[in-house]
Amino acid sequence: FPYTTLFRSMGIRKKRNAGSIVCILLTALFSVLAVSGCAKTEDAAAGSVEQEEQEVQIGLSFESFVIERWMRERDVFVSAAKELGAEVNVQNANGDVEEQISQIEYFIKKQVDVIVVVAGDCEALSDVMIKAREAGIKTVSYDRLIMNAGCDLYISFDNTEVGRLMAESMLENIPDGGDIFLIQGPLTDNNVSLIREGIDETLAGSNLNVVYEANCPGWIAENAYTYTKEGLKLDRNVKGIICGNDDLASQAFRALSEERLAGKVCVTGQDGDLAACQRIVEETQEMTAFKSVEQEASLAAKCAVLLGLGEEIEEVQDTAYDGTYNVPYLELQPIAVTKENMDEVIIKGGFHAKEDVYLNVN
Repeated sequence: FPYTTLFRSMGIRKKRNAGSIVCILLTALFSVLAVSGCAKTEDAAAGSVEQEEQEVQIGLSFESFVIERWMRERDVFVSAAKELGAEVNVQNANGDVEEQISQIEYFIKKQVDVIVVVAGDCEALSDVMIKAREAGIKTVSYDRLIMNAGCDLYISFDNTEVGRLMAESMLENIPDGGDIFLIQGPLTDNNVSLIREGIDETLAGSNLNVVYEANCPGWIAENAYTYTKEGLKLDRNVKGIICGNDDLASQAFRALSEERLAGKVCVTGQDGDLAACQRIVEETQEMTAFKSVEQEASLAAKCAVLLGLGEEIEEVQDTAYDGTYNVPYLELQPIAVTKENMDEVIIKGGFHAKEDVYLNVN
């Protein structure tokens, strides 16, 4: 190493002892290292800030987890969003509309990039979702369209088709006609009205007569048991019951079992719950309108991240009218699952295990 050159460049011309030389050398080297270290620290800090700025913050609000599928969808959504580099804050309103409004206001205060909502009351959340939009936050109606809110995206299954599939099952299994019950979810859920449209459209002009109908507030399944019992007092010769989902179908089945009518009355539901799939292979429920929660949740997560990054969602080709605005709509298709296609759709699709579905079948 050319020490002499180094000394001269530093202005050192007078001879010094060995100790002084070593001290000078160390001082010079530490100075160089310190400057280099500071530069690297600043670069790392800048990179960290840049990464933090790019990480999309998503607020995900569920009306409740009363329905079996929501917890499954929550897990898929959070996992898919994290894989895309986003952070998700999940809130559960436990069926309380005011609590859900409060949770959305919390997301607004936190200035998240995107708010995704499974609405308990599709009318009551309009104002707070508009407030979020005005704060520059992207908003998504998940599965249920929030009315008059002008959300940036609505993602759901074709709920009118769900109603058609249920009604078609009734027509196929009750060819001679007869009386049927409708036991649906709450009218505060916009999907319930859409499903009813599909049912009415399909049954129009048929020889099936709706002689009893009821709506279960908050999707509380136990109400379906009470309503089925009530309907049977009015008409014990009922031929079929169209249930709003498989949870309600479980309670309708319980009521039918107590009256020794299970398996004699055609029952339909939706969601592909395990208990419903078991009843289908046991021939005490005819069908379930299956909606792939993995498909919906993973796609919703991807769209939420794209919205948070300000990017376009190429999959959106349609709109849905929320009463005031035409909302970009990403529509998915339900599948009617019966005993015949259970293995193909549910088991091979990995939604439920074969040993679970056929647990009670010899």
